[in-house]
Amino acid sequence: MKDAAMIISRTPFRVSFFGGGTDYPDWYREHGGAVIAVAIAKYCYLSCRWFQNFFDAKHRIVYNRIELCGAIDEIEHPSVRACLRHFGVTDGVEIIHNADLPARSGLGSSSSFTIGLLNALQALTARPQLGRQALADLAIHLEQEVMGESVGSQDQMMAAHGGLNRLSFDAKGCRAHPLTLPQERLENLERHMLLFWTGLSRNASEIAAHQIGNIGHKQPELRAMLHLVDQAEDILLGSGDWGEMGRLMHESWTIKRGLSRHITSDQIDAIYHTARANGALGGKLLGAGGGGFFLVLARPEDHEGIRAALSPLICTPVKFDHVGSQIIFQSRD
Repeated sequence: MKDAAMIISRTPFRVSFFGGGTDYPDWYREHGGAVIAVAIAKYCYLSCRWFQNFFDAKHRIVYNRIELCGAIDEIEHPSVRACLRHFGVTDGVEIIHNADLPARSGLGSSSSFTIGLLNALQALTARPQLGRQALADLAIHLEQEVMGESVGSQDQMMAAHGGLNRLSFDAKGCRAHPLTLPQERLENLERHMLLFWTGLSRNASEIAAHQIGNIGHKQPELRAMLHLVDQAEDILLGSGDWGEMGRLMHESWTIKRGLSRHITSDQIDAIYHTARANGALGGKLLGAGGGGFFLVLARPEDHEGIRAALSPLICTPVKFDHVGSQIIFQSRD
């Protein structure tokens, strides 16, 4: 029996601004891709410890359900099963998940879970800690190749690296390029952002699979979204106000909603129309589409009116995370 180690990891969610859809390997391995995204100070927490086997079950996994399993092959959670197999865990483990925001919400929560679990299991099994890029590469491999999920590569990168980044993707792999803004400008961007919970959850992998199937027919749209990344980077690194970025977000959302009939709905369109009618500079639905959080970019003086117009939708203010996934507690009593 292992000693009673306890490890807790904390891993940020992310907000993607531009380039979503170009981070699918089916696209970027041939055409290249780029995304601008930021990690936010809303987190996935995973506690891991060796499970004291006083009962019949060998493993205990707690998320929106509780799994009590006698073997890894019996675990239904695909990320838990894949990560435990990768590390060759043979002893019983207990894994407990908590999060600041709901899953299936367009914030990359599934990849934050995988990154956080890999980080925690590294510490639990006393393995050398992988660097941030190696951690992201491993999560991408497990999710896309082992678990067979229809997911892109931006979520794992953002969860591992944290911060505000331009991510680049091509046949050689994925890379993060931090965008360094003056602190005052970075905080000003935070103050312009609002997240509205649509109340709609969705299976991102299913929607993404439809988008991936459409890639051959949507090349002009994806090239246009890729071109917006360069323009957005210039705006972020400049000194102007955020009106131009709002215009680009509106253009990007207009393109994205045409990639698949599953991305938007009358309810989602009504949310955006209401936000714009009350002063929003721009906005977009986060993630693959179908539901989750809607990002609104607006001047701070217009926030109260937008929140009132979109009541009773839950509104979450935004703060950025600059660290990425990390171990926040470790005990080996």
